[in-house]
Amino acid sequence: MFNYETVVGLEVHMQINTKSKVFCECSTEFGAEPNTNICVICTSQPGTIPILNKKAVEAIVKTGLALNFTINKQCTFARKQYFYPDVPKNYQITQSEPPLCSKGKLKIYIDGKEKIVNLARIHLEEDAGKLVHEIGNRKLDYSLLDLNRASVGLMELVTEPELSSPQEALEFLNELKTIVEYLGTSQCSMEEGKMRCDVNVSVRSAGQKELGTRIEIKNMNSISGVRDAIAYEVERQIEVLNSGGKLIQETRLWEAEEGITKSMRTKEGALDYRYFPEPDLVPFELSDSFIEDLKKDIPELPMMRKQRLIDDYALSDYDAGYLTSKREIADFYEESLGFTKDKKICAKSLSNWLSTELNGKLNADKKEISQSPVSSQSLAKLVNLIIDGKISGKIAKIVFEDMYLKSLDPEIVVKEKGLAQISDEGELAKICQEAINESPKVVEEFKAGKERAIGAIVGLVMKKSKGQANPGLANKIILEKLKN
Repeated sequence: MFNYETVVGLEVHMQINTKSKVFCECSTEFGAEPNTNICVICTSQPGTIPILNKKAVEAIVKTGLALNFTINKQCTFARKQYFYPDVPKNYQITQSEPPLCSKGKLKIYIDGKEKIVNLARIHLEEDAGKLVHEIGNRKLDYSLLDLNRASVGLMELVTEPELSSPQEALEFLNELKTIVEYLGTSQCSMEEGKMRCDVNVSVRSAGQKELGTRIEIKNMNSISGVRDAIAYEVERQIEVLNSGGKLIQETRLWEAEEGITKSMRTKEGALDYRYFPEPDLVPFELSDSFIEDLKKDIPELPMMRKQRLIDDYALSDYDAGYLTSKREIADFYEESLGFTKDKKICAKSLSNWLSTELNGKLNADKKEISQSPVSSQSLAKLVNLIIDGKISGKIAKIVFEDMYLKSLDPEIVVKEKGLAQISDEGELAKICQEAINESPKVVEEFKAGKERAIGAIVGLVMKKSKGQANPGLANKIILEKLKN
């Protein structure tokens, strides 16, 4: 028995967020009827010539800049040869050397500790078509071919083999997905196949420098699946080695329902693909101004934004993490904060309303923040009403129901339903006296030194006022009355 360490490298394919495919004008729309978004170019008809989509190049360079890559100004393409039914021309247009982006870095945190993951490259390539093996719940004894996805633009990001656990792989993919979504260069929807991952896993004796036999797990379509597949594969490889067996370089598939990997084929090497320059796409150089313009367009990235929210508004790491988990949520929060009367005073309250109340309802309705019936300004108005003491937190929840269900302004709801908080001392003093008169046991406890007992009287005041009494003022009046 030996001590082993895990070595993982990832190849992440992300569909580039463009309206048309990378080498033709066909739509990239998801969910269209099979073989409707196709033309003579993406179906590889003889004599057709690919035309490069400029937006695809921009997306990859922008992503590379955000991830600290060196941008290679020389842009060249190659043919990667392989036969597969969903690749009509029997080769894929991709990049060999140089890729558009070389040697980047991505920072992740594992158990609160920082780790820098070195990235080898990002290159541009076209996607293959899709084989359909079942219709509805009916499995077919033949395969159907849908070429809608053929020639859709992909950026493939390859890490160095530096991840050392399933959890590190999960954290890396989550952080990468968040950054790319912030940039808008890919939607990264794994449900729609817009982000897929090939995982290279090996184990080696602790302290050994050479890598162990590399096993590839192909076409992973969920981040949690990547974590689980690595955990299983590491255990399987160690078991083989400990029993005196030998690992072979191969490609395996992850069977999520069974929780195991299964052998698919022996792994091809780079020589098997027989790369050679793509004759139909002329090499060209990216200008300095092209790269600089894209650099100016990079937004504040999630980790920096998270730290700024913590520094500026004293938010917790958890709250700031949620708020910056998606660019749309962070934008909504900061836009809403701009409508509050005092950002620093309202920041925590607004964070709670957004992450708990609004997010809870959106999740239940399976809606994104962009579909929220409550606007950023309306949510800020609600928080202003609470901070100003015009409504209590309990009343605010009643108001919020109408805001969400009917998209109403909170100030209008409070006015029309008569929900304004009672802050008039004279009026509130009468209600407090009634509550005291009805709570003789609590009064005795207070006289015996249990000051916290007045909480029961405050609760009775809130009940009598139907939640509209100002709790702070009520507490003050009751305390004064009992002491006198």
